[in-house]
Amino acid sequence: MRLRTRGGTALGSAVGAVALAALVAGCGIRTTSVPVDAGAAPSRVPCSVAEDGTAGTPAGSVPVRVFLVCGSQLETVDRRSPLPEGKADADPVRTARLLLSQLLAVPSEAEQEAGFTTAVRGPLTVGGGRRGDPAGTLRLSRQPEDLAPVALSQLVCSFGEGAAGAGDRTALLGGPGPYAPKRYRCTAELRERPESVPPTAPPPTATASPSGPVPG
Repeated sequence: MRLRTRGGTALGSAVGAVALAALVAGCGIRTTSVPVDAGAAPSRVPCSVAEDGTAGTPAGSVPVRVFLVCGSQLETVDRRSPLPEGKADADPVRTARLLLSQLLAVPSEAEQEAGFTTAVRGPLTVGGGRRGDPAGTLRLSRQPEDLAPVALSQLVCSFGEGAAGAGDRTALLGGPGPYAPKRYRCTAELRERPESVPPTAPPPTATASPSGPVPG
């Protein structure tokens, strides 16, 4: 009895081992003792530059900040402008033109190495509001809705963060057509997903713009 029991156990173990080996082979699993090199882990762009993107500007230049695209998000980049600080703060339209020129410029070599790009393309200009527009309106030479969403997001956040905006990280933007301007908002969600359409808020009802377009 004991011999038959032991033999049956040994036979059962052998059958089980064969079945397990067949199951592993059927799953396509191959065992190996050689380590597999899967390569280096994917690297993430730094989205940071040690120097401003406009080297060689005059000593009297002032710092400006714009939003560029990096890692599929909007990130701030500090640059320098030759525009006197007093004029920039006192004239929102002049400030908007300065920021637009920075957004249209090709990123510097250091910015490109850090992963920065810009979706804003010319020809594109910006000016003041017209008769009946709310105070602080900026009108582009193209309808904001006709711009690429990422480019519009860059404009909204760059204008909204500085003196060119309408305050509270918003920008009142219109186009050359007879359409009322819209108050676009630079939100955290927009900075994370600039390819989405910038959200809007109701514009102010007061019409305190000059009687005509703001001169350049």
